[in-house]
Amino acid sequence: MARGHQKIQSQQKNANKQAEQKKKQGHDQKTAAKAALVYTCSVCMTQMPDPKTFKQHFESKHPKSPMPPELADVQA
Repeated sequence: MARGHQKIQSQQKNANKQAEQKKKQGHDQKTAAKAALVYTCSVCMTQMPDPKTFKQHFESKHPKSPMPPELADVQA
């Protein structure tokens, strides 16, 4: 076990190492995934990544609701 001055140096070295690791890691996957969800269902507020998925969702989950105009020309 390190004691005294050596212990403090070891802690500082470890803190610097942890900071470098965190900086190097960059962005996290959760933020990137959230940014990809750009379409939001007006009925249930579920978010989808693309219009094709959005149309499939709308047709299966909300068949009685009128189709939004932005989904009219989308190929499913």
